[in-house]
Amino acid sequence: MEVKISESWKRVLKEEFEKGYFQDLITFVKREYENHTCYPPENKIFAAFDHCSFEDLKVVIIGQDPYHGHKQANGLCFSVHDGIKHPPSLINIFKEIAADIGNPYPVSGNLEAWADQGILLLNATLTVRKSEAGSHHKQGWEIFTDAVIKRISDQKEHVVFLLWGGFAKKKGAKIDRKKHFVLETGHPSPLSANRGYWFGNKHFSKTNEYLNEQSKEKLKW
Repeated sequence: MEVKISESWKRVLKEEFEKGYFQDLITFVKREYENHTCYPPENKIFAAFDHCSFEDLKVVIIGQDPYHGHKQANGLCFSVHDGIKHPPSLINIFKEIAADIGNPYPVSGNLEAWADQGILLLNATLTVRKSEAGSHHKQGWEIFTDAVIKRISDQKEHVVFLLWGGFAKKKGAKIDRKKHFVLETGHPSPLSANRGYWFGNKHFSKTNEYLNEQSKEKLKW
């Protein structure tokens, strides 16, 4: 399987692609896609990078692994294809946006418009078997996405990192907080949100306030 990723990220991650663990990972992913139904579609595995260049990157949102239901995952964390029913976490994200900045609840759960504005919607694991959550964990994706986060932290300044839930907080533990703006809250899943750990975080308005302070264009959430 050839790694088809945008040129801006290919330059940044070139050394990572040449490492042994990544070669083993690609062999595993190729075999899984040949023998099982896996998500997202093969041409969407690196969609988060294709929609958001390294140069234009403003915000990073960290998810865990892709949705494993039929036609849900489109390569962006928390996002689904147009016309697909919104998963519970995405519903709560949209509800918080409505409460925070007054945006109406959207028809589509496709977050490509976010990514195109400079939001890297990064899952820790980029692939999954159909109906088997976590099935591609510990195959190398986590090492790769840790390297992505570190390169962003090291090579850029004034990036907003939105860490939602314990998993994302651990994933972002090594971000240089002197250079970047890090916001943390509970996960938007109903289990967390219904316990009061999600709603009212105002991450969306806070992000735009910070971007404005850095003379960067605000995001259209």
